Amino acid sequence: MYIVSLPPVSDNDLIMHGPTDESVPLDALLVERFPFLKDAADGLLDALVSQGIRKRLAPGDFICLEGNQCTFLPFVLEGRARVYKASDAGREITLYRIEAGESCVLTASCILNRIAFPAFAIAETSVEGFLVPAPVFRSWIDEYSAWRMFVFDLFAQRLSSIINVVEEVVFRRLDARLATFLTEAGEDRVAMTHEAIATELGSSREVVSRLLKEFQLDGLVELERGVIHLADRQGLRRRAQKM
Repeated sequence: MYIVSLPPVSDNDLIMHGPTDESVPLDALLVERFPFLKDAADGLLDALVSQGIRKRLAPGDFICLEGNQCTFLPFVLEGRARVYKASDAGREITLYRIEAGESCVLTASCILNRIAFPAFAIAETSVEGFLVPAPVFRSWIDEYSAWRMFVFDLFAQRLSSIINVVEEVVFRRLDARLATFLTEAGEDRVAMTHEAIATELGSSREVVSRLLKEFQLDGLVELERGVIHLADRQGLRRRAQKM
């Protein structure tokens, strides 16, 4: 299932109640998740509620596929989505994630420029979204200053994170990026497969497995199936500083 480029369907197919508290009015929920709406004038919030569509996705549902035309801009009310690029060989690299209270800069760019989506977007968890149709999104750029500023801020924040991903891939050694990834995981026990880590770093499972084996030989980590134990955080931080 994917939603950013859905063809027209009935309201019964589209409007679904998600994991949010249904006792909270939709306008209050939108303001809570997207604070710029609180002070928005000129009826933007009312227009958003009346024009948008509420939608729920299950983990693994596609939001958009590479090459699709974007017919909605999604706002995430609950859950988390991942936007990534995939090579012909099947390798993936994560560009960014979209959490509750965020939207998708690539979708916004595609709608404004009327071009196809250049990546894949998928629900990592159960996701409740709020969809704004593309023609409405474009018309509001001129009509509502608060909406226009939201879009500009979205571009500024997300494009910066994408540039950081490119810099990491191009200019940093993979062993240093892997060490950084492990130390930033937050815990001394990282429950991820080598394949999943490779996807995050834009590499292959074989390369990540080889580097983790080197880390193990150096006493930096201990490996078991599906789990990596950080044995020497300071050593990993020193490894992360290598260019």
